[in-house]
Amino acid sequence: PGANPDGVLGAKTPKFALGRMANFKGHALPGSFFLLFGLWWSVKYPLRHLSQRATSEPLSSIKQQPPSLCVTQSIACVHAGMLAEQFVPDGPHLYLYSGEKRDWVKLMNWQHTTMYLFYGLSGMVDVLTYVFQAVPLGLDRLMLSLAVFVEGFLFYYHVLHRPMLDQHIHSLLLIAIFSGAFSTLLEVFLRDNIVLELFRAGITIIQGTWFWQIGVVLFQPWGGPMWDEKDHDNVMFLTMCFFWHWAGAVLLLTINYALVCWYGWGVRCRERMMLSALSSKDSQVLNTLEVQR
Repeated sequence: PGANPDGVLGAKTPKFALGRMANFKGHALPGSFFLLFGLWWSVKYPLRHLSQRATSEPLSSIKQQPPSLCVTQSIACVHAGMLAEQFVPDGPHLYLYSGEKRDWVKLMNWQHTTMYLFYGLSGMVDVLTYVFQAVPLGLDRLMLSLAVFVEGFLFYYHVLHRPMLDQHIHSLLLIAIFSGAFSTLLEVFLRDNIVLELFRAGITIIQGTWFWQIGVVLFQPWGGPMWDEKDHDNVMFLTMCFFWHWAGAVLLLTINYALVCWYGWGVRCRERMMLSALSSKDSQVLNTLEVQR
């Protein structure tokens, strides 16, 4: 595989070294997945945290809870992503190399498929962790951390020998990816830490929005002039823009946490009102019985 016209294995022609990710859809699809899961986590974990504080439920009881719908959806999403990467009209269709020269076929799609594979394995470990008591509780977070690390490692070599702007915009993504991998690894030892969970949710949101940003910059799906990949001003702007995405993720986390707190406060108020009403009715019944006696 990867032979050049002279028959030397591994010596590729420049078109393979400089080839880009498939297209805008190749960025939008994983970006949408990351964004949806980040938003879901930004609501799920505050709800669980506030519920635990209200009920004083021991954290060990989480082990007996059934797998959430989110886990099932994540497995379905990664399988959909793998199929999409392989079987789009210009995809590799499960061919790793082809032709007499045995050239590589769509390695960018294969890299994305590998990324989805590890996220799928992470979802399967989530299910096993909840179903079988013998599976260590932290194994799900460890596998998720490994999946995020694999994603970062793939993207690190994804942008070698690319134009300056292309390399830079992907290297910014690596900041979010490896930050997420490290924080998720900490969750193996600091289980159900709301700060780490919210950080993971925020990092996942950033990954999602930045995937979309990369697709827009490199492919201009809605038309318009292409970005000058050698202009240093564009590099400066995108660096600043990346941290705008970060600020937006923090704002989303803050809004969702505030909404969850407001919802929880409303539920508790209604419960108190119902208990108060029941208590007053009980008192009236007791007074009536005493009068009848």
